[in-house]
Amino acid sequence: MLDRRLHRRDFLAQTLLSGTLALGANPLSASENKLPVLGQNQFQYRPVAGWGVLDDKTPVKNCSAMVVDAQGRIYLLTDHLANNVIVYDKDGKLINKWGTRFPGAHGLQIVKENDREVLFITDLNLHRVFKTTLDGEILMEVIYPKSTGKYASEKEFRPAWTLHLPDGDFFVLDGYGKDYIMRYNRAGKVLNYFGGPEGGIAHWGPHGGTIDTRGPGEPELVIAMSDQQTIKRLSLDGKLIEEIALPGSNPRMIQIVGEHMFVPHLADNWPKDRDSRGYISVLDRDYKIVSNIGGTPPRYVDGKLQPMRQQGSFFQHPHDLLVATDGAIYVPQFASGNTYPVKLVPETST
Repeated sequence: MLDRRLHRRDFLAQTLLSGTLALGANPLSASENKLPVLGQNQFQYRPVAGWGVLDDKTPVKNCSAMVVDAQGRIYLLTDHLANNVIVYDKDGKLINKWGTRFPGAHGLQIVKENDREVLFITDLNLHRVFKTTLDGEILMEVIYPKSTGKYASEKEFRPAWTLHLPDGDFFVLDGYGKDYIMRYNRAGKVLNYFGGPEGGIAHWGPHGGTIDTRGPGEPELVIAMSDQQTIKRLSLDGKLIEEIALPGSNPRMIQIVGEHMFVPHLADNWPKDRDSRGYISVLDRDYKIVSNIGGTPPRYVDGKLQPMRQQGSFFQHPHDLLVATDGAIYVPQFASGNTYPVKLVPETST
């Protein structure tokens, strides 16, 4: 858990961007061109003032993840027990909300199963993974993988995120527990596991990621290794393909968009500096950073990436992101003063 006291400057900036001054009025709604432009090269974005801010009937605590369904509805996962899942339209208006049973709500994925979409929610405190309908009916619970022999009890299992294959198999990243990666079939049966300390994965490692099916070879697991400040490329059976160092980062999740990857970093010097803040990186097909949104421009010396850091104090602690089909980026933030997600739009569209 983060414990961060906001500086007055940062509090005012976040309040303005949330549009919560003057009884909910948005003082910047008529002058969004005054908001900062973030990022470099072709990946530059401007925040949208007041997006997604709701009233006290729909509170948030830690905002940890966001996905979008086939109809364009945006799902936010928060660990506030008044409403674990908040459903927005693209303009930030409330469509629906549900969930009062996920105190450790953390990871969220949306998956197409035959003719329907379902959600996968990881809960750190309940030590399990839940599969639900889009409106919250629980369809399956995945408990700790006792059959692996690696867990003495369910309390050691604290799943961070799930990654999914087209055939229904999925991987669970135990990034807050014992750092194993388990593969399950669609019925929730363990098929394989790897990682952990004996598999070369240090603690506070496999937090989130994606499955890269862009080829030309076999699909790969691409894992955001959080406190290790790296991204690991693994085969589907856990063999290391490559490890990419990202000094001054803390990658939490990965989304592939065409030939690029978008990676939110919780902070630039975490966990050494608990007051450090985060940003978003955009990586090309060769895993070279081409833009740091809210961070310093990427710099390579003799092919080696130099340490990066947050710049401009816009973000607090980005934990996930959603890049929509129109190019907009939605960013939920963890332990950031109970603030709602932020939306950014490409600078070329403003």
